[in-house]
Amino acid sequence: MIRLKINGVEKSFDGDPQMPLLWYLRDELGLMGTKFGCGVGLCGACTVNQGGKAIRSCVTPMSTAAGSEVTTIEGLGRGGLHPVQKAWIRLNVPQCGYCQSGQMMQAAALLKNNHKPNDADIDKAMAGNICRCGTYQKIRAAIKAAAEEGA
Repeated sequence: MIRLKINGVEKSFDGDPQMPLLWYLRDELGLMGTKFGCGVGLCGACTVNQGGKAIRSCVTPMSTAAGSEVTTIEGLGRGGLHPVQKAWIRLNVPQCGYCQSGQMMQAAALLKNNHKPNDADIDKAMAGNICRCGTYQKIRAAIKAAAEEGA
């Protein structure tokens, strides 16, 4: 039995320990905000935070999530919108929106560890999150705005 917290709620999993965390989140818990993109951890659509660190849930086996705290886009703003979510809305970042939950989770992890990132910090942290619509300028601006809000 694998026990973990998802968005602050205790959960248990009694299935295949090699099943990707992504499928547990989407198929078992119905948390559809975390997206399937490439399936090999390269695009970032499946990004969630585990203990405050951004991880790719499509390549994270349930066995490695045991005992951890996982936050998805649904749990990012517990008790209200997170500063990253507010900035995304205020600056109208998404176009198609498919990658945006992963982008926001990556940004939240960056800001948790770096409260005042410069452009190089942002570019480095966000490099593994692909946006097919090319909203990178808006993403960078939103991360800066969220940092100013105290994310």
